[in-house]
Amino acid sequence: MNGTKLPTIHLATPRSLPKPNKLGQRVVVLDIAFASSAGGQSFETVTLPFIEALGARLVRWIDHHDSVHHAQFADDARFLLRRKAQHPACPELILETVVANAGEIDTIVCHGDFDGLASAAKWLRGGVECYPGCDADARAIDSRIGECSAIGARIDRGIRGAPKDTALHRAIIEHLHGGANDPSIWARIDAASADLALLETASLAYAQLYLNIGTCSVWLEVPPDRRPYDKTWLLLEGQKQARIALVVDGETLTLAAAFDSGIDFLQMFDISGGMPTVLSLKRERLSEVLERLAIL
Repeated sequence: MNGTKLPTIHLATPRSLPKPNKLGQRVVVLDIAFASSAGGQSFETVTLPFIEALGARLVRWIDHHDSVHHAQFADDARFLLRRKAQHPACPELILETVVANAGEIDTIVCHGDFDGLASAAKWLRGGVECYPGCDADARAIDSRIGECSAIGARIDRGIRGAPKDTALHRAIIEHLHGGANDPSIWARIDAASADLALLETASLAYAQLYLNIGTCSVWLEVPPDRRPYDKTWLLLEGQKQARIALVVDGETLTLAAAFDSGIDFLQMFDISGGMPTVLSLKRERLSEVLERLAIL
């Protein structure tokens, strides 16, 4: 950033955004989808009030998830919004010209997965890729299609091994900003990756509980006394058995299909936005979901 003070980083999710009055005067939002109607909240109750409260302080909002609400910002130069099918990952949208045209900023709000952290780091680098192949790694990790590099896999495993460790996530942004060359941060990433191995062991046991539904779907219910596990891994294991995997955990059910499956859960269940091939709903819709999947 040309020797200037680095922006403040805020980690967020579509349904858990920072308070606008805690943010700076020139804000960039990266890899944060518009809230959908799937989880009881919505674009109207979460995303729109956030946008309106920021007002002119919002410099850029860059995202690659689907939403019916994108259309109302088509003529607003602050927004660069694409569909998941167009751009499987967010960093590839952060070009040097995009960063340069935004001018100086003081705040970045980003998602806490590999895609979001790499997006923030790439912005800090003026739109220059964090390491050769980082954008391709983000595509492979976010879509689960293709292979990512050893660097990308190592970082992704660290993130998934410590999904709530915001201090580690901020360190990873710093790490990527510096070109992924800091041995001390690699040590922290590898320690978290070791924890992921334990989560995967639990996931392997739960994967044996999948039951067939119809001809193309499997589902399982995680026991109430569950051990910690990696839901991404568990859903991917389900997709090895059938086209669609369904995991029910507590009051949440999650559906997943391959990125290139052609399945659109948003359309199937009349949801306003999110990822077409990964969808979380309230458990109260389980009967509806099972009936729908049974006839596919």
